[in-house]
Amino acid sequence: MNLRKRFRNQPEVHTGALNDILFILLLFFLIVSTLANPNVIKVSNPKASSDTKAKQTVVVTIDKDQKLFIGSTPVSLDSLSGQLKSFLDKETEKPSVVINGDSVANLGVTIQVMQVIKKLGATPVVAVDPSH
Repeated sequence: MNLRKRFRNQPEVHTGALNDILFILLLFFLIVSTLANPNVIKVSNPKASSDTKAKQTVVVTIDKDQKLFIGSTPVSLDSLSGQLKSFLDKETEKPSVVINGDSVANLGVTIQVMQVIKKLGATPVVAVDPSH
């Protein structure tokens, strides 16, 4: 009975270093593939020394009951055009009107207000809350 032949060690290849090399190559190819994108067109963007936001001329507010306000003055949808025109006639540049609508306000009313503003030649801007 020879027990020594039974517990003979099988030769193994140590692969710890191979795993490290494969990991480094994978990282290298991932980084190179993100940096070398042939479809990117490089342009030089213009820089401005002043703020280029549109000047806010007037604010139209629509509350949850679909009531309209110019500033803090209540106004009906029918008389909105006439009252906005008096504010917009004072402007020399293209005016912008900010629409401040309640989150539960009817979208149809908001669109009607935007159409009135566009007919008067102003730019409608809808105010949103950035925290939502």
